[in-house]
Amino acid sequence: MKMNPAAKFSLFVLLSLVAVFLAGCTTTAPVDWNSRVGHYTYAQAVTELGQPSRQSKLSTGESVYKWPAQPNVGHGPNTGMSYYGSTGFTGNQTVGSTANNQMLQLTFDSNGVLSAWSKNY
Repeated sequence: MKMNPAAKFSLFVLLSLVAVFLAGCTTTAPVDWNSRVGHYTYAQAVTELGQPSRQSKLSTGESVYKWPAQPNVGHGPNTGMSYYGSTGFTGNQTVGSTANNQMLQLTFDSNGVLSAWSKNY
């Protein structure tokens, strides 16, 4: 049985969409922070996680840095259908909570090497 070119193209498109969908569903493995203690540096953390949102220096010479565990959830997609007061429509709606209390805390010794970590999520 021969397939016409339109059917072949449709099959190709369908298989491509399935492959893209499945690739989008993959998850990354969680970080094993215990294995990083003693050799992971602050510079590596900034490269991987970006700039910390909070930092403090301890009397022991260690530095504590905190990163949000997940990005803040704020404004949703622009639907253009949200009525705002008596002035008309607005495009943004708040979706979920805007506060993010889930933090990753990394403590680095005076040489900038990871000495402890914790998370509250």
